[in-house]
Amino acid sequence: MSFAEITRILDTLGARRVVLLCHHNADPDAICSAYAFSSLLKQTRPNIEVEIGAAHGISRLSKHLLQYLTIDVKEQPNTENANVIILLDTNTIQQLDSLAEKVRTGKAPIIVIDHHAPHPETLQLATLCITSEEASSTCEIVYGFYKQVNLKPGQNEAKALFLGTAFDTRHFVLANSNTMKNVAGLIDSGVNVQETLPLLSLPMDFSEKVARLKASRRAKLFKIDKWIVALSHVSAYQASAARALIDLGADVAALAGQKNETTEVSLRATREFHKQTGVHLGKDIAKPLGEFIHGMGGGHATAAGANGAGDVETALKRCLLLLKEKLVKQ
Repeated sequence: MSFAEITRILDTLGARRVVLLCHHNADPDAICSAYAFSSLLKQTRPNIEVEIGAAHGISRLSKHLLQYLTIDVKEQPNTENANVIILLDTNTIQQLDSLAEKVRTGKAPIIVIDHHAPHPETLQLATLCITSEEASSTCEIVYGFYKQVNLKPGQNEAKALFLGTAFDTRHFVLANSNTMKNVAGLIDSGVNVQETLPLLSLPMDFSEKVARLKASRRAKLFKIDKWIVALSHVSAYQASAARALIDLGADVAALAGQKNETTEVSLRATREFHKQTGVHLGKDIAKPLGEFIHGMGGGHATAAGANGAGDVETALKRCLLLLKEKLVKQ
């Protein structure tokens, strides 16, 4: 995970314009890692112009954080004039939505910085992939770049890195020892934990509450060995609804919905499920599911997603079949 590899590419090309892209509905890890990485580039390569973009905008929580962090995120970044395009917290081109085809067919080299398992198509398209599933977040990888060049992040950058890490580790519930060492370094850079951590607490709006309740009412439960699998569908807030079903007692939850003729599936599982079964939602379920619905999928061991075509019921049935196949083999 070397920052020098990135700057070598930039210097070889004589890059003057770099576009940083986050996945659609970009979460705090995506926008905060892009912001901190942008600042690092500007410090080490002052002549480079950097733009941050996210197709179809950013999540509601990310918008809330922009009140406290000065981050300019464009929904339609100028990718055509970019010398290099860097994807952060984005392991599949399809996660770029309307920007995907421009990036796929463009001439600019693609660099990927992510803590998800890289998708095969991404590996083929990218000039360089810096990925580590051992990292708790993309922010943690970016903070590693700061340490590699012996630069201390400024207070705003440290706050952003802290928030992105806290978000992806569920307020450090999923953090490992290396994560906590990095958090200590960010605190040394000026982060006030008592003031900063509450910024991630966003009151749930009416629509999200309704989506969670509808998902619970519509849920179909299946027992595979000793594990409870919950399948449901809602038109929005699939990820939130999946988390709600896990909180209610499901070991695995798959929530599907359709948006603009695209089928979206969010998958969540408990850490205990992953630990005991070895099933990785991103690699074992979301990736083949994405291929089945003629789209793409990927993600973490306990949190993943897939987008594609077809109807919701077919996608959910495929999820269940994939889970059964993995669990029966054990």
